[in-house]
Amino acid sequence: MFEYMTVKEAAKIWGLSERRVQILCSENRIEGAIHLSRMWLIPQNAQKPADARKKSKA
Repeated sequence: MFEYMTVKEAAKIWGLSERRVQILCSENRIEGAIHLSRMWLIPQNAQKPADARKKSKA
């Protein structure tokens, strides 16, 4: 079974606002995030999504 964290926990770990984490979840940018009723559950091993505003040098 997977271990999950809340939006609040993810925001603290990743240094983002709770609202930003909610938006990332709703845009399917966090792999494995599950929406239950009014709550998002994020896998403990989920990686912080890259900032789409920044372009990589490739």
